[in-house]
Amino acid sequence: MTILVFTGIILSGSFVAGLLGSLTGLGGGVVIIPMLTLLFGVDIRYAIGSSLVAVIATSSGSAVAYVKEGFSNIRLGMFLEIATTTGAILGAFLAIYAPTHLIAVIFGTILILSSAANYLNRRALPEVKGSDLAIRLKLNSQYPDGEGGWHTYGVRRVWGGFSMMTLAGVLSGLLGIGSGALKVLAMDNIMRVPFKVSTTTSNFMIGVTAAASAGIYLYRGYIEPGISMPVVLGVLGGAYFGSRILTNAKSPGLRVVFTVVVIILAVEMIYNGVTGKI
Repeated sequence: MTILVFTGIILSGSFVAGLLGSLTGLGGGVVIIPMLTLLFGVDIRYAIGSSLVAVIATSSGSAVAYVKEGFSNIRLGMFLEIATTTGAILGAFLAIYAPTHLIAVIFGTILILSSAANYLNRRALPEVKGSDLAIRLKLNSQYPDGEGGWHTYGVRRVWGGFSMMTLAGVLSGLLGIGSGALKVLAMDNIMRVPFKVSTTTSNFMIGVTAAASAGIYLYRGYIEPGISMPVVLGVLGGAYFGSRILTNAKSPGLRVVFTVVVIILAVEMIYNGVTGKI
């Protein structure tokens, strides 16, 4: 395989990763890391380094559009980033010394648990005023309904969501996935934020979380420009088209995409980690 073909394949795969990451709030890493490690045999730490750079690109490519449309809750995202960045730095230090097969198994396990949690029974989200802490921090907001109106929502269980975001940050630094899955689930199921708001706010947050740990990977030499360049370009293109699609997409359809992608890739990573192929 020539370098040109190799670059083209990575570019195409990264485009798909960026599209899915933008639509679901996953950040694209759940596709990029299995693609690089399983298809091309790239060391998982180098794959994580490229993924973190791509996560930053995904956030940059889609967050602007979401903020402009009024979907992202900026105040909520900035508050939760305190937890995610702290956890991301810790996770990046742990990843340097953890065995690669163990990282692969943890990666797959976390994705399966995230997918299962996404389908736990939950009530329909009413227009509530939110918890007292959310009111004091001014975290409640609204988002467009697509018909010229606005839906108002309140934020619940602020500290529960904050704690989950710390774990999401650790996994981001450890696994390089942006941990958008846990961010979405924390906001969607714990804090009771509408799904479109949780995915778009996750996209806004993951770039900052990834940047907190990417510096450590760069210092250790785990970010390879020859791999990272096509990954970033592909993810940016996919993230742009994903942001255009999401504004008119239906939440149930996004949940199906979210679940199918996560389960397939999670099983592959666990299998290859257990058998020592990674």
